[in-house]
Amino acid sequence: MRKTLFAATILLASLGLNAQKGTWKVYDTRTSDICGNNISALATDGGGAWVGTFNGLCRLKGSGWMDYAMFNEKLKNQSINCLMVDKKGTLWVGTDDFGVVEFDGTNWTEHDDVTRRLKMKFVKEMVVDHDGVMWIGVTLGGLISYDGDEWEKYTPDDCGLLSDFILDLEVDRANRIWITTNAGISVYNGARWLSHTTENSGLPDNIVPAVAIDKKNVKWFGTLKGLVRYDGETWKVWNSYNSPLPGDQVNDIVIDSEGLLWIGTNEGAAVFDGQDDWAVFTSRNSQLPAGNIYKVAIDGKGDVWFGNDQKGLAKLSGFVLPGREPAKPPVNDLPTVGEAPAVADNTPATPPSKPAQTRPAHQQTPSQTVDQQPKEERVRINPSLAEGYITITMDSPKASVEFVNNAGTTIKTVPEYRAGQKISIANMPKGMYRVIISTGRTVKKIKFNLK
Repeated sequence: MRKTLFAATILLASLGLNAQKGTWKVYDTRTSDICGNNISALATDGGGAWVGTFNGLCRLKGSGWMDYAMFNEKLKNQSINCLMVDKKGTLWVGTDDFGVVEFDGTNWTEHDDVTRRLKMKFVKEMVVDHDGVMWIGVTLGGLISYDGDEWEKYTPDDCGLLSDFILDLEVDRANRIWITTNAGISVYNGARWLSHTTENSGLPDNIVPAVAIDKKNVKWFGTLKGLVRYDGETWKVWNSYNSPLPGDQVNDIVIDSEGLLWIGTNEGAAVFDGQDDWAVFTSRNSQLPAGNIYKVAIDGKGDVWFGNDQKGLAKLSGFVLPGREPAKPPVNDLPTVGEAPAVADNTPATPPSKPAQTRPAHQQTPSQTVDQQPKEERVRINPSLAEGYITITMDSPKASVEFVNNAGTTIKTVPEYRAGQKISIANMPKGMYRVIISTGRTVKKIKFNLK
């Protein structure tokens, strides 16, 4: 009973997070020409949204829908499981019966021979790595790579892949492939395989429908028992008991340009800043269709698309997470920190409000001018290299801290740093670092030389 009351309290709190802000538009077969209500795949490009359903492929451009079965009859009543638009603008379509199909806007390219040879039916997910190699996850068919010339297949029988039932794929900064399956997570770097399961990690469940990787190279997983964060060292789980997450089955995760996580679950959707702030969308507090949100996508305008597995497609426009400030421009002047403390070149977090001058500006003397600039946040790194740690002095009580080396690789992150807390640097490689300190008011970037 106590657990039920606690969960209900979290849910009621989440419903008060202004989830009704923003504008909703819902598409289903009753109100539009969408080709099906069972949304199984989403992709966006500069021209509109591609929508995969159990009944084929369609596209929304402007206010008009087009069913692409009229251009390729194989797509008629075909289940579309995944969609991807590559850097060239080519649409890749993952199907149940015909493997992967390419469409460049004019021509269709099918791979019938490869589909038969590699048993590449039931294509579940696709991703392209930093070398341009496409990776294809096939339900009960394993993992397939395609470099534009050669196709190669990986199965649990011949490599370290945990299962041939692949659910999602993603590529990290180091060009490693993260493969989520019904038996845990496999990681492949081109030479070696690693595995994460409930037995050797903080995963709460081995069925992992979704993976996303943020700009800090932190991995986020959707499982049947909640949302999981993995920073390379620690695991953290959010579920409907300890957070406003509307449902424990996390089907899809998409990260927007501001680093917000948009999450589809079996009981609605949510947006999460990765630390403290949430907004939840259900049929009770928004126009989101009730039930299972199977797919999520974000277009170039920042609109968020939610695909329900039975009740159609919903688009949310103009939503801003309550209390979140607009993104600020990066700070270009980075002071160098060595043995002595250094202070960042502080940029105000928000522009000044309307000037409150008592006299016209041209009549004021310097002593009469009213300073309208908001108070700058002070941030200072205090190295104690002999002891092997640093501390950070700042006005805000907490921040996230990231150490990035000259190669652009994140070496260490402290997602919930408290002012004055010691950060161990004893085991970090020597060299020059850029320390990115993100508070609730601003973002500071300070060069730090670890000698």
